[in-house]
Amino acid sequence: MNEIQVPGRAHPDDDALLADLGRVLAACDSPPAGLVERVQFALELENLDVEVARWERAGQLAGVRSTVDQGTITFTVSDLTVMINLTRVGQRHRIDGWLVPAGEHGVEVRVAGHGSESTVCDEGGRFVLDNVPRGTTQIVISVGGAASNRTVVTPAVVL
Repeated sequence: MNEIQVPGRAHPDDDALLADLGRVLAACDSPPAGLVERVQFALELENLDVEVARWERAGQLAGVRSTVDQGTITFTVSDLTVMINLTRVGQRHRIDGWLVPAGEHGVEVRVAGHGSESTVCDEGGRFVLDNVPRGTTQIVISVGGAASNRTVVTPAVVL
């Protein structure tokens, strides 16, 4: 109790206290399984000059600690809206999507550990992917088609 503390030096009990605190935090609020892999997945886009859409859906949140099995999710970024309807089919999902404004935009659905699948919207902005595996998923949109220099990505969602 009467020890003189030298500024910049830790108390001898600090290491033990910090180790105990680390164990308590790991037991009470550990990071979700697969968090590191999901972060790496979200960061591995080749083209880092992208716009990230914002999730507009009210209600149940997905992403870091929960999953989405079915329902409608809407993403927006400046002048583009992406709406997807998810339908679970066995161990996979069907994604029906619409982009506004409509156009023949390129759409790529990336699923961690499963690669990606691409399609092009029709002139009404509609696209369908009917065999999407479960997992951390992100949609990449080439606004105006493959020759576009504008790319929009959605936040990663766990399907």
